Amino acid sequence: MTTPPPTTARRGRDRKADILPPAPGAPRFPTGEAPSVAVVGGGIAGLAAATLLAERGARVTLYEKDDALGGRLSGRRTLLADGSRATMSRGFHAFFRQYYNLRGLLRRTDPGLTRLTPLPDYPLRHSGGLTDSFARVPRTPPLSALGFVALSPTFGWRDLAAMDARAALPLLDVRVPEVYERYDHVTATGFLDSVRFPEAAHHLAFEVFSRSFFADPRHLSAAELLLMFHIYFLGSAEGLLFDVPAEPFPQALWEPLADYLRGHRSDLRTGTPVHRVTPDGDGARVHTDAGTDRHGAVVLALDPGALRGLVAASPGLGTGRWRDDVAALRTAPPFLVSRLWLDRPVRADRPGFLGTSGYGGLDNISVLERYEGEAARWAARTGGSVVELHAYAVDPEAEHKDVQETLTDRLHQVYPETRDARIVDSRHEWRSDCPLFAPGSHRRRPAVRTPHPWLVLAGDAIRCDLPVALMERAATTGFLAANALLADRGVRGQTLWTVPRAGRSRTLRALAGLRRA
Repeated sequence: MTTPPPTTARRGRDRKADILPPAPGAPRFPTGEAPSVAVVGGGIAGLAAATLLAERGARVTLYEKDDALGGRLSGRRTLLADGSRATMSRGFHAFFRQYYNLRGLLRRTDPGLTRLTPLPDYPLRHSGGLTDSFARVPRTPPLSALGFVALSPTFGWRDLAAMDARAALPLLDVRVPEVYERYDHVTATGFLDSVRFPEAAHHLAFEVFSRSFFADPRHLSAAELLLMFHIYFLGSAEGLLFDVPAEPFPQALWEPLADYLRGHRSDLRTGTPVHRVTPDGDGARVHTDAGTDRHGAVVLALDPGALRGLVAASPGLGTGRWRDDVAALRTAPPFLVSRLWLDRPVRADRPGFLGTSGYGGLDNISVLERYEGEAARWAARTGGSVVELHAYAVDPEAEHKDVQETLTDRLHQVYPETRDARIVDSRHEWRSDCPLFAPGSHRRRPAVRTPHPWLVLAGDAIRCDLPVALMERAATTGFLAANALLADRGVRGQTLWTVPRAGRSRTLRALAGLRRA
């Protein structure tokens, strides 16, 4: 068994990033005293919890209903019409440099993060013709905001002067959980309207952020939007550029981590849904099709719908109020990932990733051969391109075929050279398993700890009073769940990092205080 690395989560270039040391304790469980822990869910949160627990010597059994690990970043092999083997995943995900804890998880099998590759830009295009770029924007606030204004064709100095400065002051000093106490009742759109953001900048700079939650900004809490602005723009010096896996998710990320977990004697049971969890003294019984297993502790790392279903099927879990709070979790509208293998290339100057707005449901376009090895090898062999299209917050009543065809039409509008391309093959992933952070919902969001000392929760739907979101919230809550179980048993957990937990500048914090006063 390999020795766990002494430091896995690291601060990046931001000297003001915050450190969260774990509770003191022994380095690992003594031989013969390791508890058995069930981790239900094999996405980022479950993998983070399982990894840390296994490193500390716990006997981990991971249950995952699907046949592959990775959750929303899972993938599956497929055979294309031309006989090529390919990997279809659930779509493009950006690994930002401020995702300290997620990157720490990946360092277990890739210490130098060589399986990630940087994208040189993150352009955002509106159907009106304007395009913003972050390639030359300074990374350190407040120069980042000033540089964006100086370089942006959609947000200029006149727009900045026209904003309601007093209403915009909360952007300068976002704190958790205070931001939820003040702004969770407001919609993201309502907040942007209140500060008089120009329409083009509203679409390009902020609607893109809000739709990263797979939600319409009219139905998203403004607190989440403010938190995103802090994490990526005014609160962190890591910048808005990011890395992406250089190969499909299974090969680059999860298969190496699965081997790592097995090396720590973990039992990985994919294709094994858990039907219910029954309290049993100071532990619980986990029920699957294969039978019942008893464990001393349980981590539930599930998407909102799966967590609701499992708790509803496990009447012995929690208190009435806690169960009601779990039942109140909501799922965002469906989203679509369409991947097209084209018989000819897109133009050479097309970026690896393009955010779009105003194109009738098309949220972004990826050209996979720009960064993914598998797609690049297919494109080099065939002379074609592999293009991926995303549509978030799709109307649940919409016909799938119609939405798929609309996305292809929008691709032709954005990249006209694709109109004459023949589609060699296509794959379409329809999913609806992301959390919806509706206005007013934060107060009921369940936390990592539960009414049972042996039961913890993890995932991006779980309350976390730290400045983290999306994949980083999943990884962070996974480690926090493991830390909680370890601390209760006298074992030291993992050090975590976050972007600063308050505004970076004393002057800007003082200005923001005028709004709170």
